[in-house]
Amino acid sequence: MKRIAGIFRSQPVLCISFIAALITMFVVPPDGEYIGYINKTVLIQLFSLMAAVAGLRSAGIFDKATAMMIRRTGNIRRLGLILILICYFSAMLVTNDVALITFVPLTLLIYSSIDDERSRILTIVFETIAANMGSMMTPVGNPQNLYLYDKYKLTALDFIKTALPAGLLSLGCLVVLTLMLPKTSCRASEEKPQETDIKKALVFAGLFIFCLLCVFRIVPDYICLIASIAAVLICDRRLLKTVDYPLLGTFVCFFVFVGNIARIEAVSSFFSGILTGRELIVSALLSQVISNVPAAVMLSGFTDSGKALLIGVNIGGLGTIIASLASLISFQFYRKAEGARSGRYMAAFSVIGFAMLILLLIFEAIIMKI
Repeated sequence: MKRIAGIFRSQPVLCISFIAALITMFVVPPDGEYIGYINKTVLIQLFSLMAAVAGLRSAGIFDKATAMMIRRTGNIRRLGLILILICYFSAMLVTNDVALITFVPLTLLIYSSIDDERSRILTIVFETIAANMGSMMTPVGNPQNLYLYDKYKLTALDFIKTALPAGLLSLGCLVVLTLMLPKTSCRASEEKPQETDIKKALVFAGLFIFCLLCVFRIVPDYICLIASIAAVLICDRRLLKTVDYPLLGTFVCFFVFVGNIARIEAVSSFFSGILTGRELIVSALLSQVISNVPAAVMLSGFTDSGKALLIGVNIGGLGTIIASLASLISFQFYRKAEGARSGRYMAAFSVIGFAMLILLLIFEAIIMKI
């Protein structure tokens, strides 16, 4: 029982999605239609992107780039602005999870020599929001984007036009919020970044480009899968352990759950009725409870309004700490840091997150009516 409880605590979304899928399997027994539930293209793209980014990270690319960009930081406010911009724009390509895994530990390292807990909390909160909002701008920025982009067969231009208004407004809000940080003098850590493995970096940069070509439907998914496996096996087999398999498993479980639910006429009619014309608000609210990745997969089975759903689940990443699983990454890093004040962090995260959530929902509701 302790082992099961441990698994549930470490992977709650995967466990919940598995239980949900299992329950529906008693109502709709497994048959030949189950194969059609699974979107193999999304799973392949997710696996390949995670492998490519893990390879780039292990090659020292992120450490080197970060050291160069913050070398000239002069005060806490400027430091916060630089870190926010790095998280926002890097999340567009390497996903919000990776951006936070890379830059939140760096922020904690820098603040280890700065006695200002309020600024440390605010900087990490701003970074988290920046990564979540920056990731909404591209199909490869986060898992729900990748899924919805393929599910609704959106073009790159349609995707960018849909996400751009909310993305730019959120960036503007974050820049203004940095005024909450003081101009106290500071300097970045003098710790020397790891050496860059040029050959490894080139291989995985090439794989990353290959992944993008697959996302934009230029390269077949099976070719991308072969390329990613080959790159990892040749360069560094240990990278296979860094792939987020629980996330892939969560997608499979929700594919089964949504597929089965769609075949239960009463339930399907109920969800379709609730969603029609309310995709933005329903998806944002549901994300607060089950997080935006499963919310996107679940609701996509009951609406044809892919663009409204796309905006809803991305904006819905703001608010509660579980609305976006990437937000939990930041919190986990912070709460383990020396002198962490988790209560103050949660209060700051909730107030700022919900304020931006309400603002962006009102903004998008107005845009959709124009």
